[in-house]
Amino acid sequence: MSANRTVAVLGPIPRDRIITHRGETFEKYGCVIYTVAALSALMGPDDRICPVVHVRKEDAGPITELLSAFPNVDTSGIRSRHDHGDVVELNYVDQNVRIERQVGFMDPILPEDVEFVLDADAFVCVPITDYEVGQSTLAYIKAHSDGLVLLDGHGPTNALTSEGQRFHRMWVDRDAWLPNVDILKMNLEEAACSWFPPTAGPDGPTFGATPSRADLTEFASHCLGKGVKAVAVTLDEEGCVVYFLDENGSLREEVVGRVPVEHVVDTTGCGDSFAAGMAFGYLEHRDFVAACRYGNAMGAQRCAGSDLAIYRSLIDTRHQMQSAYGEFAVGAV
Repeated sequence: MSANRTVAVLGPIPRDRIITHRGETFEKYGCVIYTVAALSALMGPDDRICPVVHVRKEDAGPITELLSAFPNVDTSGIRSRHDHGDVVELNYVDQNVRIERQVGFMDPILPEDVEFVLDADAFVCVPITDYEVGQSTLAYIKAHSDGLVLLDGHGPTNALTSEGQRFHRMWVDRDAWLPNVDILKMNLEEAACSWFPPTAGPDGPTFGATPSRADLTEFASHCLGKGVKAVAVTLDEEGCVVYFLDENGSLREEVVGRVPVEHVVDTTGCGDSFAAGMAFGYLEHRDFVAACRYGNAMGAQRCAGSDLAIYRSLIDTRHQMQSAYGEFAVGAV
C-alpha cells in the first residue's frame, strides 16, 4: 500500500462481556477496535487509521489509551460529549452462534461526524445494529468523498427489542442503501435477511432460510445491478464467496477458501477483522479475490487469540496467505 493512505472506520466500540463456547469469560472493548488493530498491523507508519465512534465518557480514556499502542491510529474521531456508547453481552452457544444482549447504546454516526475525514481512501463501516451508521451518512460520504465504502451487513440486518435483545431483521430498505456501497460484506444469516425475491407459489418464499448458492448468485447480481462493485459472503470454516463483474460486464463468482486455524480461541470480531483485511487488500491490489484472501487471513488471526497482539504484520500475513493459497496468492508483492 502506498504511503499516506487514510482509512476511516465507522461503528461502535462496545464494552463487551464475552462467554465463549468453551466457558471462558472475557471483558474487553470490541467491534471497531478489531478493525482498527487489524488495519494498523497491515498499514504503514505513514498511513492513518481514523476510528469514528461515540463512546461513554467513562470509556473514552481507556479506549484512547488502548489505541495509543498503534502509532498510525488517529483517535480524534472518538467522541464522548454525549456520554452514550454500546455495552454488549455475548454468550456463545457454540463456536459461531451466540446470544446477544445490548444494554448501552451509542449515538448514531451522522454526516457531521465524518467531515474531518472525507479525504479518506476508504470508509470501513462495521455497525452492529441498524441505527449506528445510517443510510443518510453513507449517502453524504458518497456525495462528498471519492473514498471506497465497505459496509458490513451486520448493522442493517440486526435490531433490538425493548429488553435489549438483538435479533435479525429483514433489510427491507436495502435498495435505498446499495447505490452508496462499493463493497457489501456479510455472512449467510445476514444474506438470508437481505434477499426476498417476489412471491412464487401459494405459500410464498421462506424468509430467513439459509440461502443456497443459487440464491446468493441471484442476490449478488441484484446488488451489482444497483451499483455495488462486489458482494462478499463469509462461509464460516469454508472461507467466503465473492461476486463482481469482470471487464466484460459478466458476473464472476469466486470461492476463496479459508485460512486454516489450528486452535479457535474466540470468534468475536472475526467479521470486523475480515472487513479490515478486505478493505486493505482491495486498496493494495484492486482485486476482489486478493482482497478476500486478506479478509480470510485477518479473520483467522483474530479467532486464534483473545488480544490485539494476535494480528500479524503485512509481511507475515502475506506468508500466511501464501501458505494457504500458494506462491502467487497476493499477486505482485
